[in-house]
Amino acid sequence: MNKINYLFLLFLIPSAIASAQPVYQHVSSRSIYAFLDEMANERIIELNSAIKPYTRDFIAGRLSQVRDSSARLNTRQQKELAFYLKDFNKELLPGKDYNKRFDIFYHKDSLFKFSVNPILGVQFWSNENGSNYHRWNGLDVFATVGSHLGIYASLRDNHEEKMLSGYKFLDTRPGAVYKDGQDYSEMRGGITWGWKWGAFGLVKDHVEWGNNYHYPSIQSSKVPSVAQIKLTLNPVRWFEFNYMHGWLNSGVVDSLRSYVYTNSYGTSTRIVYRKKFIAANMFTFKPWKGLHTSVGNSIIYSDTEAQPGYLIPFMLYKSIDHTNNNASGNEGGQNSQFFIDISSRQINHLHLYATLFFDDVSIERLRENGHMDYYSLNAGFQVSNLVPNTFFTLEYFKSYPLVYKHDMPTTTYESNFYNMGHYMQDNSQSLYAALEVRPVRGLLVKTSLTTARHGKDHEELGTDRIEVVHLFMDSVTWKSKIFSLDINYQLFNDIYIFGSYTWQNPTGDIEKYTAPYYRGKTNTFSFGVNYGF
Repeated sequence: MNKINYLFLLFLIPSAIASAQPVYQHVSSRSIYAFLDEMANERIIELNSAIKPYTRDFIAGRLSQVRDSSARLNTRQQKELAFYLKDFNKELLPGKDYNKRFDIFYHKDSLFKFSVNPILGVQFWSNENGSNYHRWNGLDVFATVGSHLGIYASLRDNHEEKMLSGYKFLDTRPGAVYKDGQDYSEMRGGITWGWKWGAFGLVKDHVEWGNNYHYPSIQSSKVPSVAQIKLTLNPVRWFEFNYMHGWLNSGVVDSLRSYVYTNSYGTSTRIVYRKKFIAANMFTFKPWKGLHTSVGNSIIYSDTEAQPGYLIPFMLYKSIDHTNNNASGNEGGQNSQFFIDISSRQINHLHLYATLFFDDVSIERLRENGHMDYYSLNAGFQVSNLVPNTFFTLEYFKSYPLVYKHDMPTTTYESNFYNMGHYMQDNSQSLYAALEVRPVRGLLVKTSLTTARHGKDHEELGTDRIEVVHLFMDSVTWKSKIFSLDINYQLFNDIYIFGSYTWQNPTGDIEKYTAPYYRGKTNTFSFGVNYGF
């Protein structure tokens, strides 16, 4: 970090006025996220579900609110609440004298709290293309010191018999940077400082921005975790602010800084990549209970050090780019985005939501082509507990050509070549429908159907950017139907057994967009077990 970054950090850490120790709960902890979402749909708690991950303090506080309204819960929900409090009472109660979950090691005193748990898991698959397996292992640690400092770390080492991830593949599997054959690792963690109405941290983690039940469209966990500065402010009940500044991996070789060296082992080349960053913010307004309206913007910038203007959280970054790069017609500008997210839980049992992602908004192009530039729409609803313990979801996604794309390879909406937005990328359309039943505590049975279509890659074709907006799905180059039945049971906190059956039939350019293991018409059976995430 340079001196400007240090000054920025010191500026953002105010005198704390109340206890808060933000430690982020990873977005793969789907069960606790789903339970909080259910409680929000029942109008028991308020939840800004457009921004994830949540902190453990935040989750504990919402569980405490649910406990205060426990008379409104059915039998399964009351058991779910008691189950999660075994873990999150660590944030609510002193000491260890309560019905606490099992931890490999846990310590808590008046100053210091420390938790250690293993990460272990294996999953097996079988289909017409043969068998496959994925095993992972690692360690998860978090600690708090005093009333405001949080520390966490998670390391997970992975091995796949046959590689399943790829930045071109149109699937929801998290991205991987393979280091040797089918091996890859993921290190997450951070150090944070919290106070009553906000939190600040330097972390390396996944984020998800945009309301969804299938897949987010602003930022997703498809991208390998990114090192970032995070800031969250909740100064009043009706307003929340989120900001991040991330250090991305461009994958673009900097030929001037790369060099050849020779030592006793021979001659080799040190490859250096061009620098690439993201700055993004989101302003969330809550005018009425259950209604959240969020607006924000982001910019991908490169070929420079971290810029002070993009380190200011509350800015419109496109305008800063105009000042820095576009004077006198300079074509070296950066890549900006704008987004809107609306979430309504004003009707009991019903969550309505929509996300608009605008890529490089231009009023001039709107006048020229009569079209609202390059944008994607992700919209849907979930009906929960209209029939007790039953959930129905419908989600629709549509993106125009060149959304998430950019003609400059160092300013694409990517890190490690993985698209940071929706997994279907640009020029695509998908419909997702799911029926979930949670009959007893910890058990989830879900059946889902996904239809997806992808059009021409107009970036590869070099289509004129003015004309391309009129070429949405002018032809289909890839399509797929996926039917899935999933059964998941959480035996104990963070210990799961799971199984699934998936039928899918991708057609078109499957060599480009489908992992080899899923090519052709396949009936895939899978089962596994894991401890931790």
